[in-house]
Amino acid sequence: MKRTNNIKRRAVAVYLFMILFGLAIVIQPLYTQFFESHLWNTDRFDVTRTVDVPASRGNIYSENMSLMATSIPEYEIRWDTRQVDKSTFERYSEDLATHLASLFKDKSSLEYHKQLTSVWKNQKGYALIKRNVNFNQLKVIKTFPIFRKGRFGGGFRYIQLNNREKPFKEIASRTIGYHNINTKSVGVEGAFNFELKGKQGQRLEQRLAGNEWMPIKEMESLPGKDVVTTINVSFQDVAHKALEERLRYHNADFGTTVLMEVSSGEIKAIVNLKKSEGNYVERFNYAIGQSIEPGSTFKLASVIAGLEDGYLQLEDSVNTTGGSTTFYDRVMRDSREGGYGNINLNTSFTKSSNVGISKLIDKHYKNQPSQFVDRLYSMGLNEPLGLSLSGEAEPVIRHPKQSARWSGTALPWMSIGYGVKMTPMQILSFYAAIANNGQRMRPYFVKSILSNGHVEKTFLPEIINPSICSMTTIEKVKTMLENVVDKGTATNIKTKQYKIAGKTGTAQLIVDGAYTSERHMASFVGYFPADKPKYACIVVINDPLQNGNYGGEVAAPVFREISDYVYNTDLSLKRSQFSESTIAPVSKDGFKKDLATVFSQLSIEINDDNPTSKWVLTAAKEDQVEFLARNIETDLERNRMPNLKGMALTDVLYLLENYGLKVNYNGRGIVRFQSIEKGQRISKGEAITIKLS
Repeated sequence: MKRTNNIKRRAVAVYLFMILFGLAIVIQPLYTQFFESHLWNTDRFDVTRTVDVPASRGNIYSENMSLMATSIPEYEIRWDTRQVDKSTFERYSEDLATHLASLFKDKSSLEYHKQLTSVWKNQKGYALIKRNVNFNQLKVIKTFPIFRKGRFGGGFRYIQLNNREKPFKEIASRTIGYHNINTKSVGVEGAFNFELKGKQGQRLEQRLAGNEWMPIKEMESLPGKDVVTTINVSFQDVAHKALEERLRYHNADFGTTVLMEVSSGEIKAIVNLKKSEGNYVERFNYAIGQSIEPGSTFKLASVIAGLEDGYLQLEDSVNTTGGSTTFYDRVMRDSREGGYGNINLNTSFTKSSNVGISKLIDKHYKNQPSQFVDRLYSMGLNEPLGLSLSGEAEPVIRHPKQSARWSGTALPWMSIGYGVKMTPMQILSFYAAIANNGQRMRPYFVKSILSNGHVEKTFLPEIINPSICSMTTIEKVKTMLENVVDKGTATNIKTKQYKIAGKTGTAQLIVDGAYTSERHMASFVGYFPADKPKYACIVVINDPLQNGNYGGEVAAPVFREISDYVYNTDLSLKRSQFSESTIAPVSKDGFKKDLATVFSQLSIEINDDNPTSKWVLTAAKEDQVEFLARNIETDLERNRMPNLKGMALTDVLYLLENYGLKVNYNGRGIVRFQSIEKGQRISKGEAITIKLS
């Protein structure tokens, strides 16, 4: 009996052993498959690999070759410790650590020495020492102990990486755009990516211990080509500051402004600012991608349609009926209480009377609205501009024969800019065509492509429509646009220096599905100088919440600030002005060499009373400018305050800050006041306040 029990126990033990053995056989491959697959991946046994080496993207320049986007190289510092023997390491490692700590100031020399010692003991062939090293730091590192011996003597290695930078930061940021492999590229970076991206290279790398990869051989990449834009950096800067200042003043949601050359379509400045956490930043291109209801700026198209079809004349009379009128079940109102009484078409446009314009258009097109819309279509207002930059929103102008939503109120409201949509760029292009005697140009942003510094391709102006309407109509509406500034809704930007033509716009915004009289989009679009137009400009400010909401008081001042700067800095405008006058121009006092260059370009004769003087006063005579010596440097050498009045800020800062004074200033223009009068004793470190106007 006992023997039988022993046999049974042994049989059970063997049976259990066989079961456990069988389970082990099944579990082991499962464990390997699910928990150790990474250890047996065949890729781990590859000792070499080929990786792409991105090419350095080409630069993007302004029209005067100022850098607007460039690739800044950054480096990773690596160390092949196998190239450094024990005696060299022990002798120089502490000095190397001290130099690294002094350069980067992120760790102590002791911490750097521990790092160097650790990687050297492990005999790593491609150890990381530092990331994000700039070019100047790289040059310094190459002189450090051990590293100065190079790749084979000291094991010094580095990898170059390229980061995209915009030197002007937010200035024209959205128009310059960005290139992103994982998302859609936008702006100039996206539109001209093929030219900018260059040709990538390849690098052969070898696997080292610790799953690190060391370069063995590299086929160099070819850098991208450069793009020269039409942007004028000075104009862009002024436009940016003027718009941002106005957005803050009115606590507005967003704004955009564009400056374009009317004869070519070149975009000289384009700003798009959106309120974000108390600041205004460039995130979306409203000028191109945002369709808006133009409001009263669209009245120009309505008037041109009526004039071209022969239904309207500037003298046509209309009764504004107390400032309101009814079309079916809807009431049309003027912004002025009580309206304007009986006025003609010219005054209706100049004063921007909704009632006047809508009644005249409805009177002649009520029974034939298709003719009105067809006339708008003939001017190309229903077609996109076909810009090189992506994201242009298409204009929306409904046609009675193609719209199920057309009603009797559609026509009068369309005539004053409601129920239609256009982008600010499309509106600007239309007004620029008026300034260009009817020829509508395609706006463009890039002038040329450079390869190794040489022009490879040039972009020329393109005509969209050779004549949007007759010259007779052009001359009539030009007069009306000038009247808007002379005696209409934009008299606040009138200037004696040059003539401005344009139109204000104030459109109600839709809130919760309905128009509200509490929220608006303010705009102004026009051109200058009105007698010989060179530039057209549009300003749109959305939802101003403080200090007014009409186009004339909100948007027009931005136009004026931009146009003032452009007019006073564009020498071609000055040359045109002076060629018609025998009176020499008044000039700021300043550095004689610079002044002489300007007057020489303007072909104005100079009478210099002291050829050796560097700084001069200017006096305008009938046919020449006199230079009178100004002893500014002599006064400063004697520690006496010179007379600064009449000088430009840049010259004053140059002189006084080089001397050692602390300069506080406010205002723009030329110096009108200085807190330290001429002749008073001064000393380095002293503060002076100057006021300009």
